[in-house]
Amino acid sequence: MEQQSAPKIVYRFGNGVYINLTNRCPNLCAFCIKTKWHMDFHGNNLNLSAGEPSSNEVLCALEQELKAAPFKEVVFCGYGEPTMRLDVLWFVAQTLKGWMAQAKFPPFKIRLNTNGLGNLINHKNIVPDLRRVVDIVNVSLNAENETVWRKIVRPVSGFENGYEAVREFIRLCAAAHFDRLVASCVDKTGADAEAVKKVAEADGAVFYLRSFLDAQD
Repeated sequence: MEQQSAPKIVYRFGNGVYINLTNRCPNLCAFCIKTKWHMDFHGNNLNLSAGEPSSNEVLCALEQELKAAPFKEVVFCGYGEPTMRLDVLWFVAQTLKGWMAQAKFPPFKIRLNTNGLGNLINHKNIVPDLRRVVDIVNVSLNAENETVWRKIVRPVSGFENGYEAVREFIRLCAAAHFDRLVASCVDKTGADAEAVKKVAEADGAVFYLRSFLDAQD
């Protein structure tokens, strides 16, 4: 039997170094690849069932990976919602900003990929704190209205009315003037991409249509 590799806290994809903070998420999206790909992402085992990494573990793994090869951005994005661990996200991002100020590494951007439910998850407006340590925010908007959103993202109990919270999060991010704000939708999920684009742009974000990924991709 083939032995699975050790879980990755930090992994590379394209020009980015990605941080895998958690597998927890208040959504169970119909298009999510973490179950279809068995918690693997292009050869990286992202299964944190044995335990989530501490801030120090993340920073140690990050420092080692950032020294290994050139990169253009550090991204909070694994197989879970990063804002579920807001304190760790904040501490790690703040440390990264410190490394940049010290010119420890060539200039890079810090990006957060999120489902936009961070304010609901943390019971407060997290955008001002994020703005101090994050440069780019990518929000998974996914639908043109709450009815379609519920069908596609399948939120857990307590988050059923989360669509408007996602839109409000996008509007708050737009008002905070991040370097870049993107709201995305996944193709072939039942959402009306043109209608989602209108919502995204009305709320102040750049629209991005993501490809639907399946087991063979």
